[in-house]
Amino acid sequence: MSVGVKGWVVAFGLIGAAVWSAPSPAASLLEKQFYMTGPRYDSYLPQCDAALGTIASRFAEKEGRFWSSALQILDFANVRETALRPWADQTIPRRFCSAQAKVSDGQWHDVHYVIAEDTGLIGMSWGVEWCVRGLDRNWAYNPGCKMARP
Repeated sequence: MSVGVKGWVVAFGLIGAAVWSAPSPAASLLEKQFYMTGPRYDSYLPQCDAALGTIASRFAEKEGRFWSSALQILDFANVRETALRPWADQTIPRRFCSAQAKVSDGQWHDVHYVIAEDTGLIGMSWGVEWCVRGLDRNWAYNPGCKMARP
């Protein structure tokens, strides 16, 4: 490379660094009105028993696929809501629930789960996150499924 080309490369590099390091301007009034409106939650959440089929099928799939286990949830009992929107009003609406699940190992296990608005497939419907106490093998909600409760 010639000296003249190197000089231009350095000059453009310095100009680029100066432009990109400048602070970004805040959103304009127009952008705030049309593009940054924020989430719109309706708080239409199904009751606790609506998620039980999803939990049972995903539990069986998880056990078979990742843990080479044939465990399945056979039945649910004592289904109850533990909290509804326990945090600030502007957060995602959530319904926290608990139940007892009879698993194919012959034991009853506590199940803690949350039904949340717009957390389903591509945010189009409600979604569910759950934990079966004693069978949280990857410790995602440890200790004792505490992180799946409000």
